[in-house]
Amino acid sequence: MTDRTLSRRTVLGGAVLGAAAIAAPAGAQTQNEGSVAAADGSPRLSDPRTRYTSEPFPEQKQPWPGLQSQMTPVPDCGETSYRGSGRLSGRRALVTGGDSGIGRAAAIAFAREGADVAINYHPDEQPDAEDVAKLIREAGRKAVLLPADIRTLDACEGIVRQAVEALGGLDLLVNNAAYQQSKADISEISDEQFVRTYETNVFHTFRVSKAAIPSLPPGSVIINTISVNSYDPGEELIDYASTKAAILNLTKGMAKQLAKKGVRVNAVAPGPVWTPLQVAGGQIEGTMGEFGQDTPLGRAGQPAELAPLYVALAEDGTSFSTGTAVGAHGGKGNP
Repeated sequence: MTDRTLSRRTVLGGAVLGAAAIAAPAGAQTQNEGSVAAADGSPRLSDPRTRYTSEPFPEQKQPWPGLQSQMTPVPDCGETSYRGSGRLSGRRALVTGGDSGIGRAAAIAFAREGADVAINYHPDEQPDAEDVAKLIREAGRKAVLLPADIRTLDACEGIVRQAVEALGGLDLLVNNAAYQQSKADISEISDEQFVRTYETNVFHTFRVSKAAIPSLPPGSVIINTISVNSYDPGEELIDYASTKAAILNLTKGMAKQLAKKGVRVNAVAPGPVWTPLQVAGGQIEGTMGEFGQDTPLGRAGQPAELAPLYVALAEDGTSFSTGTAVGAHGGKGNP
């Protein structure tokens, strides 16, 4: 999930951020010029300004839903950088939108932390999904591929049922799949687009969660991908932004209700992060080079930089964090 609009409010869990720091990838796939190693042998540090490219992204467009493998540059989802340490050993996860972008980064991190992972994705994204499955299996974990257009109740219930059967249970759910199309004026947003955005973003989060809850034992975690647009909507994303506000509200409401079952519900709110959403209609034509350039760090984020947040929210060490939204936005605004 990615966004170019940033907010002015903070909803952060201190324990979550501390745990996320522990989970930080051991290295970055690109742009490490800012890394330094102290002479006394202290840990190597990575300058966040230069860890990844700050060059404007070239103008490009793909038919929705887009393939990560065809983007320029290809996003870093932690394929070569994320190092696990067994923090999710034995866990069983379902990630929607797990073929690319932030969902892919979470799936890779979960596997390298010891979890078996089922990923849902649109059937047109099969090549990216197969790449993720290979990475999960290379980590020694079970990978389950669940292609489906999740705009229907049957599809949502179906992927949950298949994940539970294939994994032998479920205790970690990430509702991440989303549809985003930028339009400069409300008159350009068709009724079909508005309905599709809600079906994909809000309805799937509700339906998949509802279907999964009976299978989630105490200690399980649901993590929803929201957005900085949940708080401060971009004027070109009014339909998408309103769905993310709805998911934030769902997160907080479900957290209160599911606390009685011992299930935690949290959210991650990304800012401008380089994923296929951007090249498949997520940006106004001709503005790709501006994406992420207005953050204090001077660049867009990469999916790999969010993976530690999902791991931190999922692990037992953050057991008092529920109903929490954690942001990753490069310094401009606070979700």
